Amino acid sequence: MGLQTFSEGAAMHFLTVLTTVATQADAERLASGAIAQRLAACAQFEPIQSCYVWQGGVVQEGEYRLLFKTSDAGYAALQTWLLAQHPYELPAIYALATQYAHAPFAAWVADSVADAGSSQ
Repeated sequence: MGLQTFSEGAAMHFLTVLTTVATQADAERLASGAIAQRLAACAQFEPIQSCYVWQGGVVQEGEYRLLFKTSDAGYAALQTWLLAQHPYELPAIYALATQYAHAPFAAWVADSVADAGSSQ
């Protein structure tokens, strides 16, 4: 029908980068900071319940999960910035590759972080 609903390939590829923090204030700070630095096109955060092993014990507590949309080329700068800003001793920072995406959205992600490396 002419309407492109998804695209596959390098040109329409982006990453969803995830991390968690303990407080909403930290989530808001990291989300707005990454956007202000143009390290991500957008960021979302939500409260979650986490269960994990830490320092020999099992911990179950509330956290905030953050999701950042960025380009492949922008990942290193985003990770470096998150490590410098993150309140955790050992932050979980990892990326999931997007296999399919609405082409105009993927292009917007790429355009939004295109200058991330040169603005720092």
